[in-house]
Amino acid sequence: MNPLNKLAAFKLDVLKEVGNIGAGNAATALSRLLDKPVDMNVPTVSLIPFEQVADKVGGFEQVVIAVFLRVEGDAPGNMFFIIDEDSAKRLLRNLLSMDVQDEGYSEMEYSALGEIGNILAGSYLSSLADFTHLYLSPTVPAIAVDMAGAILSYGLVHYGEMGDSALLIDTTFLEGQEELAGHFFLIPDPESFDKIFSALGVPNE
Repeated sequence: MNPLNKLAAFKLDVLKEVGNIGAGNAATALSRLLDKPVDMNVPTVSLIPFEQVADKVGGFEQVVIAVFLRVEGDAPGNMFFIIDEDSAKRLLRNLLSMDVQDEGYSEMEYSALGEIGNILAGSYLSSLADFTHLYLSPTVPAIAVDMAGAILSYGLVHYGEMGDSALLIDTTFLEGQEELAGHFFLIPDPESFDKIFSALGVPNE
């Protein structure tokens, strides 16, 4: 194998382990919150170019629900939990047993989705911090319903340039025979991925 390809594969293996542990922690936290078993599939983890993030959730004009928070500390960046409206409604109905309207969202529904996004983000971030021994602190999350392009632009407008790569963790909840899928993105600032991999003992190209 080409040394660069071998290095890229090793980096991805490390990030997959972070994703697996984070998903396990998230399932445990959600189970406690809801007082019922919550199962999550082993997540699919990948590194993608920043410009492909919107494509992964249906394109720039796809209306989605997003929980956004800023990561501060040794390796700052932006985090998004993005889910399409159909999955969000089913998540509220099936996982949270809420009586959900077909159109729009109540304040309680916003709060519930925000808490799920916050638990996921916190679990993945804690997993990454434990692996790297870096100080990583999330801000208070914000939740929005908008086109994917507008939501990604929010992070750019408020925090300047984002890095050119994103860590994508496809998160799938299991409710009986039904799967409810969401997308978790960590988009480190320029230079932050280098800090993360250096802390993991992975050499940079």
